[in-house]
Amino acid sequence: MSEIGILIVDDDVASQRALKNVLDSEGWLVRIVPEASQALTELATGAWNLAIVNVAVADLGGPLFAILRELSNAGTPDDPENPRKQLRVLFLVPLRLNASVQPFLEREALPYSLKPYHLHEFFEKVSDLLVDSGAIQEPISTIGNFGLKKTPAFKQRTSRHARRGAMFASREDYQMTEEEMIDYERQEEEDRKKREKERKDRERL
Repeated sequence: MSEIGILIVDDDVASQRALKNVLDSEGWLVRIVPEASQALTELATGAWNLAIVNVAVADLGGPLFAILRELSNAGTPDDPENPRKQLRVLFLVPLRLNASVQPFLEREALPYSLKPYHLHEFFEKVSDLLVDSGAIQEPISTIGNFGLKKTPAFKQRTSRHARRGAMFASREDYQMTEEEMIDYERQEEEDRKKREKERKDRERL
């Protein structure tokens, strides 16, 4: 399977870091662009399976949103030799824009997540869209499959909010505590070193 590419279009630094930290843990290619013009350039390459886009950056009346809406409604290519990846789009809706934007996205049947959102349900949507794009064969069933190393406190928050209807029901579900982030990054570094050692061992054979 070719490398999975995820484009994040967001000018919120905290959001950028949180999303990239988790998506990187799968070994996927993740690129962040904070401006619509940069996003248009990246979309033109055809290199991405999924775009996660803050609607505040896309602008519902702008050219970027028009292109994203078209891509969201496009069918899956039937030609297996088609070199361009099929791209799907997940819109992020900040709380301040919820009242005006959510009804519009629902009328257009466009996938979206409200910010702040619930991590587990967010990844369910990411998983479903990656399946729809053809990037993965089966949905990723649990948040653990995304490589998150969860502390007991983080597990408790995830379990407590897992069945709520709205995504990322509270800000604490969206961001780990400082201690949890340190622990997560430490374990990620350990896993990276382990994978590197295993790779070198295979090369010696």
